[in-house]
Amino acid sequence: MMQPRRSPLYPFLFALISLHLQFLSGLADNNTSDSKKENKDVSAHVSSGSAGLKILIVFVGVLAVIAFGVFLFKLWQRKKREEQHARLLKLFEDDDELEVELGMRD
Repeated sequence: MMQPRRSPLYPFLFALISLHLQFLSGLADNNTSDSKKENKDVSAHVSSGSAGLKILIVFVGVLAVIAFGVFLFKLWQRKKREEQHARLLKLFEDDDELEVELGMRD
C-alpha cells in the first residue's frame, strides 16, 4: 500500500508561520497600563511603527530571494529538459555516415 508523499512545502509553511507569529508577539504592547509607559507613549508608538516597517522590509526581502530562487530553479529545469530533448533527438536521428561505414547502405 502506498503512503501519500508529504510535500516539502509543508515544513516551509510551518517555519514561515512560526516566524511570523514570533514577530507579531514581539510587536505586542503588553504594558499599556503602566504610568511610566504613558509618558513615553508617543515615542513607543513611533519605534513600534519603525520596527514594523523593518520587519516588513525583511519579509519582502525574504520573499524576493525565495521568488528569485524559484525562478532560477525553473530556468534550470527548462535548460535541462531542452538538453535531454536534444539528446533524445540525436539518438533517434538517421545517421547516414554510420550506415555507410558499416556497409549497410551505399
